[in-house]
Amino acid sequence: MVMRFLTIGEVMLRLKTPGFERFLQSPCFEATFGGGEANVAVSLANYGEDVRFFTVLPENPIADACLRQLKGFGVDTSRIIRGRGRMGIYYLASGRNQLPSKVIYDRTHSSIAEVNPESVNWDLVFDGISWFHISGITPAISENARQLSMQSVKQAKQRGITVSCDLNFRKKLWNYGKSASDVMSELAEYVDVAIANEEDIQKSLGITSSDIDEITERLDNNIYKVLGDKVLARYPGMKLVAITLRESHSADWNDWSACLNDRDHFYTSKKYEIRNIYDRVGGGDSFAGGLLYGLNHYRDKQEALEFATAASCLKHSIMGDFNRVEVADVENLMNGDGTGRVQR
Repeated sequence: MVMRFLTIGEVMLRLKTPGFERFLQSPCFEATFGGGEANVAVSLANYGEDVRFFTVLPENPIADACLRQLKGFGVDTSRIIRGRGRMGIYYLASGRNQLPSKVIYDRTHSSIAEVNPESVNWDLVFDGISWFHISGITPAISENARQLSMQSVKQAKQRGITVSCDLNFRKKLWNYGKSASDVMSELAEYVDVAIANEEDIQKSLGITSSDIDEITERLDNNIYKVLGDKVLARYPGMKLVAITLRESHSADWNDWSACLNDRDHFYTSKKYEIRNIYDRVGGGDSFAGGLLYGLNHYRDKQEALEFATAASCLKHSIMGDFNRVEVADVENLMNGDGTGRVQR
């Protein structure tokens, strides 16, 4: 079966300081685009997949430029609605050594935050789609976006479409009167494939455990199996949960790995030591894009997990939200070629 993917979410203007400067250390920003679900769509398009992205954008030249860039990657933007409001913005100052990165959101009254969910033609949006992906960021934006998110997963399930969700807890966004756990606990009932880290599971699903502090301290794989078991026990319709494991030695030196629990087996990936990180924003999205590709192209879930982890490892060396790698790049790393030698 040929898969056709759909992702739904907010794509934003990304304003980043040059290099590793603090905000306005120089009087300029580097302007690009990004956003969780858009990042996943671009990854899938780079792997040769048929992928559609749905959002709401204003009628202005900045949004036009964003559409041109998404189309340039091969993402289908034909169902995107142009509406009132504005384009969301986020500001980024990248961290270095012991100085952490800093993100400032400016998303209030963005077009997708203001959308009337009843105005969406779901038959048109889901036409021909076999896999749908969303994240916990979108329902955090506003009450309207929450309603849009809930409608989207319900509509997908009614059509027999596989639903994946990156739980993606963002504390700064949940400020319109509902908690992440209230919303995401309900949304997760419609999810087949969940992607998360331990904070996402704790804050978005409200699944707490005496093991959480121990997890944070030493990333014990056996504890992560227990945590995945707890998620799957709460959501009997969920087929699997993948958990990313990041050990931060400093802002630009992380260890990166992941695990996957499909009820029958527990898989763990290779661990990558990533030094001199260039840009880690979008790292989780690149894992999600890699996992969606892997689950649909490898018979073995172990290989799917390894593809996702390797894809995300490579993203840490690429500036911008989008992971600009192809299947061959990821498979080379999966197969042990991590030397970084020039390819001629």
